[in-house]
This record gives sequence, structure tokens and C-alpha cells, in this order.
Amino acid sequence: MLASPGYRRVRLSITHPANPSYYSMKIQQFEDKGLAHYSYAILSTCAGKIVLIDPARNPQPYYDYAAANNAEIVAVIETHQHADFVSSHLEIHQTTGAKIYAHSLVGADYPHEAFDEGAELQFGKIKLKSLHTPGHSPDSICIVLEHEGKDKAVFTGDTLFIGDVGRPDLRENAGNITAKREELARQMYRSTRDKLMKLEDEVIVYPAHGAGTLCGKSLSDANSSTLGAEKRSNYALQHMSEDAFMEILTADQPFIPKYFGYDVDLNKKGAAAYKSGIAAVLKLEKNYKPKPGALLVDARSEKIFKQSHYKGAINIQNGGKFETWLGSIVGPGEEFYLAAASNRELDELIAKAAKIGYESNIKGAFILGGEAPESTPPLDVSDFKANQGKYTIVDVRNRTEVKEKSFFKDAINIPLPELRERAKEVPADKPVLVHCAGGYRSAAGSSIVEAALPHTKVLDLGEAINTFK
Repeated sequence: MLASPGYRRVRLSITHPANPSYYSMKIQQFEDKGLAHYSYAILSTCAGKIVLIDPARNPQPYYDYAAANNAEIVAVIETHQHADFVSSHLEIHQTTGAKIYAHSLVGADYPHEAFDEGAELQFGKIKLKSLHTPGHSPDSICIVLEHEGKDKAVFTGDTLFIGDVGRPDLRENAGNITAKREELARQMYRSTRDKLMKLEDEVIVYPAHGAGTLCGKSLSDANSSTLGAEKRSNYALQHMSEDAFMEILTADQPFIPKYFGYDVDLNKKGAAAYKSGIAAVLKLEKNYKPKPGALLVDARSEKIFKQSHYKGAINIQNGGKFETWLGSIVGPGEEFYLAAASNRELDELIAKAAKIGYESNIKGAFILGGEAPESTPPLDVSDFKANQGKYTIVDVRNRTEVKEKSFFKDAINIPLPELRERAKEVPADKPVLVHCAGGYRSAAGSSIVEAALPHTKVLDLGEAINTFK
């Protein structure tokens, strides 16, 4: 079994009313922490069948779950064309024969059955019912789970989150059907009021994402809720006019990573098999030297990177959000080399890249150790505090963060996802200091500016930003 970085499982069960010791249905929630993604396996124990909802790129955990329960995966339901991760729906169909269900507006290129408004899927004593809930995307659906004649749960995809609803601005230029954010925001208003909020308060809400995703802006870190709780506490479900809702929902959304449109299209086609994609990545000899000008993502720690790295390398450190920042800084049409500190870390990084469909972009992967020709000078924090005017300060946080709080009066704000394209805008007449909110993004940002301004001293404020809060 290939590693699934950041992955964990949560089990929820419903007992048979006549025999509490016998589980007639189980809902297994799978969590990918790196992408804040939740997928689900719904098991009918009496039928020995499983239906998956919004599976992640690596299908092995679902196969393992089916084997552990002596059950068969019979269906995969996609709640919409995902932008932030690559689904394994096609691979699961090809491996197990499971039928794929999606809304007809997806325009799916893979074998599937339309699961439009009112469609139902029965297995054992479980009935899954489709609600068409456009808003995050035109093709979004929510899946109501009825068990023994009563609605028990709703799988809301990116329509309803815990504490939020899905952002409406991702499908203006991507997908089978595009729509303006204002139009989708109004559709979200009607989807929540006319459909989801009419379900009973005790119905459990299982979303496709939790806190940390870029598919919404105010998500809770809870992994489930009830419709009653969301009606009381979710800002988006409070009483307001459609116009007011549209204004609130379209304001201050997070940035859109470069890879989002690419993943929408890839999910519409269906991705290649996960293991073969991973295996196809070329492993190079230790300390391989890419040709000058080649794009190199160096995922080692910022301390090691600053001591020794190749010229022009971008320091996207391995961490909880590596795949998000990889897909935000590097475009889906760009090939790149990948460097890590060990074989274990290299395998982990390739697996993370595959979660967003970037494994095929890796031109070669290698371990980097020992001495490399470039280094980044350390920052004298006390000098900076005493003489801030001697530095050009670049703030790589998002605009909404800067709007909420600015650390330095004369800082130039260029968000990290835009920095490669805009680094030449940074004045080169004095030392450049790069900062973010905690140190992770500034490590990447300072490496980008260093590559763009080779004759200028570039410094990283790093974690020292905390002394200015």
C-alpha cells in the first residue's frame, strides 16, 4: 500500500433499531489533512456493498476498507467536478467495475450514469437521493441518505460546509459549464434555502472539506454537524435577502491556486491510475544538477536550503500544505525537478504532487545533500528593527490578510501565488526583506525573489515576524 500523507479515518455507525449490537449501516469518513478533504464509504452490512462519495486520488484505502468488511464497492458518486484535488473515480470503476454517478451538467467523459435531481440509488436498506444544489458549481449535487425510511444524513460536497458554504468563483473559466460568481452565489442562496434547509434538523451534515481548504473562507475544524446546528450558527444560513447573501459570499474569498482549473478538467476526463503515475516519475542520481534555467522545487527545510542550494531553486518546504503551495506557485503546464533530503521524503512529495495531478509534471526527482553553490545570508533582526528604511519590504500574504492587519507601513504586497510573475516589480536598489505571517511562505517567497534579482541581497524575516505581532 502506498503512503497517503496526512490521511486518517473516522468511523460513524447507525445501529439496527431491533438489535443495537448489530450495525446495519456504517459510514466511514476518510480525511486527507493536507487538502482538508473528506471522502466517504457508505457500507450496507446486510448487503455487503459499499458506495463511495468523492474519493481521493489514492484508491487503496477504500480497497482496504472493503476487504476488511468483506464488502464490494458497487458505486462512486461525485458531488461535482472537484477543483482542489484529483478523484480516483475512473480508476475505481476500471478496477472494481463500480458504476460512477454524477450530475449530467458535469459533461463527464468517463463512463457514468446521470444522478440528477430526484435520482435514487438503493442498496440494502439504504437509499441515496440526489439534490441538485448549484452554487459552488453549476453541476453540484448533495446526497441525502435515507435509512429504513428516514433521512439520516446528507453528503454536501462543496455546497454546505461546517460554518460556511462553498465559494462561487471557481467556475467562471473552468468546467463543462461556466457561470459568473454573482450568478452562482444567487443559486447557492436558493439551493440552501429551498433544498438543504428543508431537511430535518437532526439530519447529519457530512461535507467534502474542513478548515484549511481554499474552497470556502470561514470553515470550522469540525468534521460533521447537523442541519439544525448549521441553521443556528452558520453565517450563510441566517435570514437575509438574496442580494445581501450574494454580496457577502462574493466578498473576500481566498486566492485561486493555479492548478484549480486544471483539476476541474482532469476530473471531467478521469485521471490515470495512481500507482502507475507515481511509478512513472523518473528518479535521478543524488545531487543531480538540472540545466541552467530549469525549474527546481527544493522541498528541504528552509534552514538547510539557505545554507546550500542550487541557483534559481524555489524553496517549497515539505509540510502540511506542500501540494497546495506547489499548485499555487507552479502552473499546471510547467515541468519541474523535485529535490528532497531523503528517499522517504522524496516518495512522500511525489505522492503529494499526485493528489493534485502534478506527478506527470515532475521531469526528475533526486536527493540533494552536501554542498551546493548558493546560500542565503542570515538576517540581522536587530538591525532591521532599528533601520527598517534601509530595506525594501515585501509582504507575500494574501490581500485579505493585509487588509486585516499590516505589519510594516511601506511594505509592498505581492501575494505568494503571484510572486514569480511579479518579482521584477520589486525595487533592486537596496536589500529586500520578505515576510509572511509565520515563516513558511516567506521561505518560498524569498527564494523566488532571490532568483529574480540575482544582484540584490534578499533576506527572509521567517519566524521572526512573530516578534512584530
